[in-house]
Amino acid sequence: MAGGAQDKRVDIARAFRDAGVTGLLAFGLFLPLIGFETVTNIRNELILTTRWTLLFAVVVVVTAGRLVYSLLLEPWLARRTLRPAAIAVPKWRVQIGKWFVPFAIGFVVAYPPIVIAAAGFGRAVKWIDNFGIQILIYVMLGWGLNIVVGLAGLLDLGYVAFYAVGAYSYALLAKTFGFSFWILLPLAGILASFWGILLGFPVLRLRGDYLAIVTLAFGEIIRIVLINWVDLTNGYAGITGIPRPTFFGIPFNADDNGFAAVFGIEFSPIYRTIFLYYVILGLALLTAFVTLRLRRLPVGRAWEALREDEIACRSLGINTTNTKLTAFAMGAMFAGFAGSFFAARQGFISPDSFTFLESATILSMVVLGGMGSQVGVAIAAVVMIGGTEIMRDLDFLKLIFGPTFDPTQYRMLLFGFAMVLIMIWRPRGLIATREPSLVLKERKVIAADLVKEGHG
Repeated sequence: MAGGAQDKRVDIARAFRDAGVTGLLAFGLFLPLIGFETVTNIRNELILTTRWTLLFAVVVVVTAGRLVYSLLLEPWLARRTLRPAAIAVPKWRVQIGKWFVPFAIGFVVAYPPIVIAAAGFGRAVKWIDNFGIQILIYVMLGWGLNIVVGLAGLLDLGYVAFYAVGAYSYALLAKTFGFSFWILLPLAGILASFWGILLGFPVLRLRGDYLAIVTLAFGEIIRIVLINWVDLTNGYAGITGIPRPTFFGIPFNADDNGFAAVFGIEFSPIYRTIFLYYVILGLALLTAFVTLRLRRLPVGRAWEALREDEIACRSLGINTTNTKLTAFAMGAMFAGFAGSFFAARQGFISPDSFTFLESATILSMVVLGGMGSQVGVAIAAVVMIGGTEIMRDLDFLKLIFGPTFDPTQYRMLLFGFAMVLIMIWRPRGLIATREPSLVLKERKVIAADLVKEGHG
């Protein structure tokens, strides 16, 4: 008994020692990054200022987090590894899995009326646009990248390039030839798919890190071209005055032929926002439907075979060249759809909207949600993008970290912290289980001793 108490005291002492060391490391790491800041005064001179309150607050949070991990989370993980893996899926998870998707679809369809009823017409625009539309754009991008990374197992770090191709294709063709949104939407997807095939050819023999480097370079090449081809793309200045989509030819403006005048209602910008919300919702649901159908086709099963083992895939007679090209083409097509919608929604695009950070954010959604899982990617997009938008309204944090604190500047730090937690808690993502594309008679759970983590 005394030995157990002594071990417990030793563990507590070790936890506090580790927390102290972590706090010192955090102080040394964040001192140049957070503790000091350069600002420009009224004489256009660069001045070095300090942010000690913010620095010590971050160090305290990191130290407390390490202490909690050592005292609570680490023992729980140790007990979890000793616990035998459950072969049967709990009934509550079966019930949640059965009703979650229909409930989620019903909620997103009824989201605009719910927001209007709760916040009123004035504040509903923000919630529908900044949360609803913005999240659905990234859900669609995440599902498109999930084809390449989650299903085919091809690490793509330049996915934002196809997003940019779709956006610039729509902007240039709409301004030059006056084509409508509904004509340019599939055309932008086709052009982005063509660029996906062009990327696929040079990387057919590459895998792993080499593939990631080449796709990263491709994304940067597209961005540099957009910056330097000034005659076509207008460089850093971007493209303005992009035509907005209309409701069967009826524009959403305050003119006599506008949407409000035609239907005899008071003009409000919320009508365009609601229309755009349901357009991107339809595109996102189309992406999910096509992806689920493709998984059950031979090409989808070839993607999954390529992901698991490329050599075994070749031995089965599967053409890996066509398999990789179709994966890149399909993923790029949905990115082109999302890019054309983004340009139509914003009315302005520039190369700053298509940086590597966007590719990293989309890839983070796929990894955090669970590679190959549609539901997991959607949940990760809601958490990451919705969390970023919520950060803009957290003004009370300025009372803790100082008046100059901007929570949105630290979103990538929070994303990295979330990825570390996911790698510790659920290494395969939020939705770790992968259902087989085809089953014989009935679905069966794979025994825990046949997979590396948990049950299949």
